[in-house]
Amino acid sequence: MPQLNTLLYLAILLIAGLLCGRLVKQVKLPNVTGYLIAGLVLGPHVLNIIPIRIVDNFEVISQIALSFIAFTIGCDFKISYFKRVGATPIVIAVFEAMLAVFLVQGILIAVGFDPAFSIVLGSIAAATAPAATVMVIKQYNARGPVTEMLLSVVAIDDAVAIIAFGFSVAIAGALGGGTGGSVILSILLPIKEIFLALLVGALVGILFKIPLKYFKKSGNRIIILAGMVFLSSGLAEVLNASQLLACMMTGCVLCNITEESASIAQLSDFITPPIFLLFFAVSGANLDISIIPSIGVVGILYVTFRVIGKIAGASLGAKIMKAPEVICKYLGPALIPQAGVAIGLVTVATTVVPQLASEIRAVILCATMIYEIVGPAISKAMLVKAGEIPEEKKVLTKKKR
Repeated sequence: MPQLNTLLYLAILLIAGLLCGRLVKQVKLPNVTGYLIAGLVLGPHVLNIIPIRIVDNFEVISQIALSFIAFTIGCDFKISYFKRVGATPIVIAVFEAMLAVFLVQGILIAVGFDPAFSIVLGSIAAATAPAATVMVIKQYNARGPVTEMLLSVVAIDDAVAIIAFGFSVAIAGALGGGTGGSVILSILLPIKEIFLALLVGALVGILFKIPLKYFKKSGNRIIILAGMVFLSSGLAEVLNASQLLACMMTGCVLCNITEESASIAQLSDFITPPIFLLFFAVSGANLDISIIPSIGVVGILYVTFRVIGKIAGASLGAKIMKAPEVICKYLGPALIPQAGVAIGLVTVATTVVPQLASEIRAVILCATMIYEIVGPAISKAMLVKAGEIPEEKKVLTKKKR
């Protein structure tokens, strides 16, 4: 095949993603699944139309997409909402994340795997991918208590996952010899990371309001939006803080200090569809199906018990907080997708147990592929059952009649 330039590769991914999104829609699957399949088929591990060197160069697309997704989630974090629901999203996020961690760690140790390896791998189970969830909600215009709670829990989950990972890495480092250093510093590091991310996000959110006073046209506001989201994400990366948390905090602060946040969120929805399509297509191109046979028992246990932990933990947390029955029943399965944060944690995890680095990477990448392909469809199914997808709700009502 002749050498193509970057723009042609982008065109191929956009067109193929659009077509696959329409095809999977015919079998009632979310567009996200089609985008992932398009990238997988065209990527270096199947047809190799998009070579690995090109896929690696598209990393900035993932950063941009995740930054906008996090900002969008943050724009729904109004103080009035938390006054209404109280601590329920926080309690659910802690229970679903930590039960997944403890179940995976416990079963791996019980089966006989190395404790340090089990603790590190299990700690990654806490992470949930917000991108696929947000895309499903936007595509179907989902509205209702499960949708609201899902967005909140997914956002808080990121912070819980980072803290849980920090503690687990410190414990595993002590058990397995690790790379040296203070255990206390290892525990404090994720707390510092979260604090810096929230600080950066808050400052950018406050700064965001200033130019909105002087620039009223949509074109100018799109420029401000992109600049502020990039500023938040870029500063967080420079400070080794969570880019997702920083962008979420930017959106959160903005929506609580100005009434114009809703119009800004609409502008974000207007400009981001091609970015999100490329993000999922590139994610699909990164999926290597050849690693599936190599994960063995540990991979099966990880995939299975993480799902059990997420579902049981979300249900338990919701019941403790006396949340509505639909949240208790349908929230947990919608938390299955896992991607960006988990893959980021793998890089750190491999420094704690370097002798098992390849196995950890294989398990997480394979699990990511499974979760990202089936996760969006499950999230959609749960929102349909909860009666929060308008079009599907009308169909179900007609059938009952």
